[in-house]
Amino acid sequence: MKRLLALLSTCATVVGLTVAFSPHAVAAAGCKVDYTVTSEWQGGFQAGVKVTNLGAPVDGWTLGFTLPDPGQKVVQGWNATWSQSGSAVSAAGIDWNRALATGASADLGLVGSFTGANPEPTAFTLNGVACTGSVDDETTPPDPGDGTPSGTPVGINGQVHVCGVNLCNQYDRPVQLRGMSTHGIQWFDQCYNDASLDALADDWKADLLRISMYVQEDGYETDPEGFTNRVNGLVDQAEARGLYALIDFHTLTPGDPNFNLDRAKTFFASVAARNAGKTNVIYEIANEPNGVSWAGIKSYAEQVIPVIRAADPDAVVIVGTRGWSSLGVSDGSDENEIVNSPVNADNIMYAFHFYAASHKDNYRATLSRAASRLPMFVTEFGTVSATGGGAMDRESTTAWLNLLDQLKIGYANWTYSDADESSAAFRPGTCDGGDYSGDGVLTESGALIKSRISTPDSFPTG
Repeated sequence: MKRLLALLSTCATVVGLTVAFSPHAVAAAGCKVDYTVTSEWQGGFQAGVKVTNLGAPVDGWTLGFTLPDPGQKVVQGWNATWSQSGSAVSAAGIDWNRALATGASADLGLVGSFTGANPEPTAFTLNGVACTGSVDDETTPPDPGDGTPSGTPVGINGQVHVCGVNLCNQYDRPVQLRGMSTHGIQWFDQCYNDASLDALADDWKADLLRISMYVQEDGYETDPEGFTNRVNGLVDQAEARGLYALIDFHTLTPGDPNFNLDRAKTFFASVAARNAGKTNVIYEIANEPNGVSWAGIKSYAEQVIPVIRAADPDAVVIVGTRGWSSLGVSDGSDENEIVNSPVNADNIMYAFHFYAASHKDNYRATLSRAASRLPMFVTEFGTVSATGGGAMDRESTTAWLNLLDQLKIGYANWTYSDADESSAAFRPGTCDGGDYSGDGVLTESGALIKSRISTPDSFPTG
């Protein structure tokens, strides 16, 4: 399993490596390079690359090496700008990882193809300085899940799955995952970096990060490769901190997810194949279906889920519901349309969204009824009105959170950002300053949600 511990830049040019490397480590006075083969198949493979600077600090770096066989070709890569000319491959650092102090590392990732033999790459250099140290043939790739920080949500619970109407951990015990949702990563990319994710894991003591990738509105459809790789980078950042990563295919306008069916199949085929070995990934295949029947949503789900299952048979998939994921309440319906005609798939949950100032008793009553018959996950909610603005409704928010705790329903709050709206957790300008850990940077909503999320999880292990 790959352990890519760094955030992917949206601006990065991503291609990838194409050889099947044997597990090894190469060390030299200038740098050390560790390769971990994460998966291998006929004509292709995937690997992680860790580059450690052993020389003087650098501000801008390029890793170079040679592919010995002419059949080895660059296909895809991440966390660097990759290129290949003949047998020579280079990977250049990008904005967020271009500076490497002495002893500092950057984690990269590769997918490749090959024909014929698969010899190891040779002649590693960092900024032209040869990495000519010895090869340690005893190094072996870690088992899937190895390296996840102990004591973290993923470290304790492992691969989650649906059992009955609950989300359960590796011990088959119901768990509630609590966390935050990003805003649209096309607008608030600067809010998701080492400092902010450290704060989410260490100060907020969150269990998950929902990665909100809009499809329209200057999102995925404008740069499928760039947004896919940005999502993958955030998955890696979450994994490095022991957080679950909820990948949100954020469809909103138009509301019929079938409009994006082909895009969804392409996106989920890619991210599922890339992240299949991870234990921290959950897939949300349609954010807020609206203006579409449950039959239409169900049809979409039953076409997208098999694409995910073909690559990742074990991950939980969350299906959006009618009326902006309100179980149909916002369209004058209720949970019975799903109970009477559930999605034909295993290990799935259904999404429910609410905004506390707009959605109150009748919405809570519907979710309470549904939770006894359907596996539910609140993948998005706000403390304010459905517009994302207005005053925080503390009373309704508290009633909602108490209900979710009682029912052991997981949730992600909208949003972990400094958007100029009252639903945001941070005050405007916070993401420009880089301090996310103090209470002084929080909005009223952020302070309330942090106080709830940071209480002990007490995950059952027996």
